[in-house]
Amino acid sequence: MREDPLPDADPNEKFYGGDNQYRMSGQALDFKQLNIHAWEAFEKGQDIHMQAAPSQAKLLYKNYKVIKEKLKLKMKDAIMEKYGNAAAEEEVPRELLLGQSEQQVEYDRAGRIIKGMETSLPKSKYEEDVYINNHTSVWGSWWRDHQWGYICCKQTIKNSYCTGAAGIEAAEVAADLMKANIAHKAANEETPSPAKEERLATWGNDVPDDLVLDKKKLAEALKKEDERKREEKDERKRRYNVRWNDEVTAEEMEAYRIKKILHDDPMKDFLQ
Repeated sequence: MREDPLPDADPNEKFYGGDNQYRMSGQALDFKQLNIHAWEAFEKGQDIHMQAAPSQAKLLYKNYKVIKEKLKLKMKDAIMEKYGNAAAEEEVPRELLLGQSEQQVEYDRAGRIIKGMETSLPKSKYEEDVYINNHTSVWGSWWRDHQWGYICCKQTIKNSYCTGAAGIEAAEVAADLMKANIAHKAANEETPSPAKEERLATWGNDVPDDLVLDKKKLAEALKKEDERKREEKDERKRRYNVRWNDEVTAEEMEAYRIKKILHDDPMKDFLQ
């Protein structure tokens, strides 16, 4: 029986508690570990057999445990030598050993400390009151527009060099100039100049309604534009002596606008 036949009986009066009680304790456990070691050693190439040579297997297992224990101690000593043993080197304070100290403390009748236990301010792990790059204030002493900076020069770059009052004045002038430029640009966008309107009407895509074009000149300009596009496609038809004319008429510009293919036009593949 592997299980206990009488689990509810008194343990002191039991004669037999089942096979499982003896399989995991005493010599049965040692014999199990000896068998496992013999199997693993045989798989790794050692000539060992538990049934053929039990004494040899037991001796090898005994030597294995001794060598394993020595390796553990050697590894422990190597770790201690390299990293040290803080638990052994750290000395216990005298106050904890004896439960008392030589520091004199005075209390009042209510139990409050009068003298002897002055509380020290906690120190930060960061360096305090360290001024870098000629600054006279620390980083984070000034804040503006959701940015931290130095109050001595009002700069928001941490690794910047202190410029003092001159830097503050220059920054204010630059900010005023930027505001003036933004206002000037907004005013120009609201009221465009006549030259800009004429340029848009001449070279842009928006053609004014009062523009009068000569039909004959426009037809000739369209033919010239077709010839020019054919020459661009086939370099062999390009003439050797090319004349360039900077003067562009309204009809030629209209022909260029009509023949121009816009790459973002969804119907450009259907144009002839």
